[in-house]
Amino acid sequence: MSAGPGGPARGFLACACFQTDNLFLRRYGLHVSYRDEPQLRRDYGLVLGDHGCRSDEDFNAVLKEIQKEVQRRQQLDHQSMARKAIISQCYKPKHPEVYILQDSFLAPEFLETVKYCTSQDADLQGLVRRIDSISDKRIYRLPVFSEEFCRVFIEELENFEQSEMPKGRPNTMNNYGVLLNELGLYEAFITPLREKYLQPITSLLYPDCGGGSLDSHKAFVVKYSLHEDLDLSSHYDNAEVTLNVSLGKEFTEGNLYFGDLRQAPTPVPKYVEIEHVVSQGLLHRGGQIHGALPVASGERWNLIIWMRSSAVRNQLCPMCNKKPELVDAEGFGDGFTRSPEGDMPKTVDLCSLI
Repeated sequence: MSAGPGGPARGFLACACFQTDNLFLRRYGLHVSYRDEPQLRRDYGLVLGDHGCRSDEDFNAVLKEIQKEVQRRQQLDHQSMARKAIISQCYKPKHPEVYILQDSFLAPEFLETVKYCTSQDADLQGLVRRIDSISDKRIYRLPVFSEEFCRVFIEELENFEQSEMPKGRPNTMNNYGVLLNELGLYEAFITPLREKYLQPITSLLYPDCGGGSLDSHKAFVVKYSLHEDLDLSSHYDNAEVTLNVSLGKEFTEGNLYFGDLRQAPTPVPKYVEIEHVVSQGLLHRGGQIHGALPVASGERWNLIIWMRSSAVRNQLCPMCNKKPELVDAEGFGDGFTRSPEGDMPKTVDLCSLI
């Protein structure tokens, strides 16, 4: 697969489980896997009943919802590429300058942190002294953007949202937001942000999770408000490391909460609640169970970057917990590659230790 600057330099793939697993049922707050109707009844009949799905009419509605989502996923790459082409040709940005990453967009403290991480004497202890360690769950907060950039960036996103351009939703759990690859923000913004600025930090914070070998990403913006998405159910990310930056606007409540690492659940999870700070970001392991509480007023916009390491996920798909069954995909796909056996760096494990 060929690519321009900032795009995939090699072919990235997806795991076939994307078509069948982790299907979110919003009404019941459940993720399910689906092969056929008998399997769904056998595996989830009781738990669906416990969550209020008790009649044949309820179950048929669930079945219809799942089949619709499977069909959407099957067509996702094709439809996304079609939307991106239309947007590239027809959309007129309000702030074209935000499409090319500049140091002036970034907080001075963030630039100083990156400078330290790229120095010869950088180590984990020195980095942790420069950023906020939120809890023993290895969640860290740090300034990322300037507040002025956040304001202008939201204006650009609102301009796109109000346009007549076709729009895809970020994922099955978020109905409101923007897919940044379709808006054309990968090549000159998200990719250099990951490669030049974030990876020096993640390589020190998460060496055991592939933090030093992040080679792809999925980036999107989510939006929460009273009349749209209010909150987000518990889940884990399809990522080795996630960056979540609060962009604004004015809002109350809507805090994030974090529980166990999915690879090491406990009988009684201990949760930590974290407030948003506009222009600052949270770094956490993708496998950390988390969610978002309801906003009480206003609008909350967050930039999410799922960063992925093919060296890690080629060994075990984080979504089905199996050796990935590779299928073709567009762009960065889900971060998998066809690599020779034994390609896994010895310093990387599957982030199974807390």
